[in-house]
Amino acid sequence: MNIIDTYNTIDQPGKEVLFKDKNSKFFGYTFPITSEEGVKEIIDSLKKQHHSARHWCYAWQLGTENIRYRSNDDGEPSNSAGQPIYGQIQSFQVTNILVVVVRYFGGVKLGVGGLINAYKTTAQLALESSNITEKTIDINFCITFQYKNMNKVMRIIKEKQLTIVDQKLELDCKLFISARKKIANEINNLFSALYEVDIKRLEN
Repeated sequence: MNIIDTYNTIDQPGKEVLFKDKNSKFFGYTFPITSEEGVKEIIDSLKKQHHSARHWCYAWQLGTENIRYRSNDDGEPSNSAGQPIYGQIQSFQVTNILVVVVRYFGGVKLGVGGLINAYKTTAQLALESSNITEKTIDINFCITFQYKNMNKVMRIIKEKQLTIVDQKLELDCKLFISARKKIANEINNLFSALYEVDIKRLEN
């Protein structure tokens, strides 16, 4: 079975982009997010920055396996803004991202078709100007053992190029490691087979 254990996202906000149509101006932005709570702060700061704009429409997606997303038309006709923006998030196959399009009304109505095109195009331009990077989906484990078994444990960690996220070396040793999803079962089995070594998978 082929396990997909990578995803695309951005590490930093993208460059501001501008799309114009019939005197209306559309400013596009992308932001990395890790939670839904972070979205409101970003929208609030854009509302301060563009206090005379008419609409602040957006879409976001979070997660790699359990996907959550939301789109918001912010007063534009239903599905004419948020959904076209979200469509571009899907098209670029990115997650943990917020895309916002701020509109200044130019006095000429664009119609629903015109709005869909404007929001879609601005979101596309914003994503094109962002630095999209590939990351791995990692599974975290806690390994518990005594000092005398340190060499056995470290040998597997070195061989499999695992990342030590944290460690607690007291009476017993505890190492917190992460492994790419596609080798997670193999890693679990390797450590489980070691005498006097316990491994526990942690919920991410």
